Order: sequence, then C-alpha cells, then structure tokens
Amino acid sequence: MNKAPVDKVRIDKWLWAARFFKTRALAKSAIENGKVFIGGQKPQKPKPSHLLETGLNLKIRQGFDEKTVTVLALSDQRRGATEAQLLYRETAASIQAREKSAADRKAISSSMPQPTRPNKKQRRQIHRFLRN
Repeated sequence: MNKAPVDKVRIDKWLWAARFFKTRALAKSAIENGKVFIGGQKPQKPKPSHLLETGLNLKIRQGFDEKTVTVLALSDQRRGATEAQLLYRETAASIQAREKSAADRKAISSSMPQPTRPNKKQRRQIHRFLRN
C-alpha cells in the first residue's frame, strides 16, 4: 500500500524515521532536553509536535557529537539506513568539526595511562606502605 508523499511531518517522527534516535520516545526526550535546534538566526528550541518542512537546517546533539543537517525529504515511516540517509544531508563544516573532535578525544584518551589493577607484588607493597 503506497501512501501519498507528506509535505509536513512532526520533528520527533522525522528524527526517528531518519534514524537519529532508536525510538520516538528518545527523540521526544532529546527535543525536550534542548538537544535539537531548528537552524536560523537564533537557535529555536522546538516542541516534539513542531512540523518540519524540506530545506530546514537542524542542529542535533548526540553524545559528544553535534550534527548540522539540512532536511531534504520528509518521511513518517522508519525504513532502512540507506533510505534514511536520503532524508537529510550533513553540512561539510559539521562533518569536519565532528572528525576533529573525535581525533581530539582519541588523542586525549591515548595520552592518559589506562587504569589497571595492581598485581600481587604491587598489592604487597601497598599493604606494607599503609601499615607503616
């Protein structure tokens, strides 16, 4: 059964259909907690029921990453990942910023020594030190 193309769709439904979030409840929570903004002059915090149109810019924060995407198409049905990627286009500046922040996080984590449990000899030394 083919549905007619939609010209407006709720933002929480679109974020779910575009596979930014696993469930609509997670998409709704992200919107309500200020992790999704509609681009423009001044970032506007939308409601989950805000209607999206093609051509709008969205700023979406997921964990450490922040994506700026342009809405290319609308869908209210969740499909495969390849079809979901046709619904939006991420800006080049957003991709560069994400890659740079990922490289920075990797450099910081590799420079810090990983915590390990003390071996038997080190535990004896710790106990000896604490006793004295």
